[in-house]
Amino acid sequence: MKIGEKFKKAFFTENPVTGLLLGLCPTLAVTSTAENGIGMGLATTFVLVGSNVVVSILKNVIPSRVRIPAFIVIIATFVTIVDMGLQATMFELHKTLGLFIPLIVVNCIILGRAEAFASKNTVWDSFVDGISMGLGFTFTLFILGSIREILGSGAILGYNFLPETSPTILVFVLAPGAFITLGFMLVGMNKINKVLQGSKS
Repeated sequence: MKIGEKFKKAFFTENPVTGLLLGLCPTLAVTSTAENGIGMGLATTFVLVGSNVVVSILKNVIPSRVRIPAFIVIIATFVTIVDMGLQATMFELHKTLGLFIPLIVVNCIILGRAEAFASKNTVWDSFVDGISMGLGFTFTLFILGSIREILGSGAILGYNFLPETSPTILVFVLAPGAFITLGFMLVGMNKINKVLQGSKS
């Protein structure tokens, strides 16, 4: 598969969130702002790319009976690197994301790509798969966080573009707002996917 087609699938038809409905726990929990969405998405992308590459390198060395535990150890190693790196360089973001950084270890997207793709393909293909899926995940979290932040507080990435007296919809920065926004995004992505599939036929 060409790299362009891979990225197109990762962003639209096979997007981890809107296409495959994976990783919904961090998607709904941390996207109260666009910054949180970007931070969580890029942290997940780093782990996804690193674990995909290492799993692809070691796929012929790891015994099949301990395959899943070995994958989890590899993923946990990269999660620890991300956790310590964020704590050292972006402490406020680390504090905001909190428990959801360590929980990347059990994110279905990462273990699923390691098992379904990286363990069966070359290092380069696994790298492209990891970065495309990771950026597709980051893109979705950014859009979700942006919509919630704009509607809930009249700001994006800390920049207030509405007067303080302008009305905002508080529910969008709360948990129900995440479900509402994701629901509308799923409808929108389904429409886009139908258009993309129609253009192929």
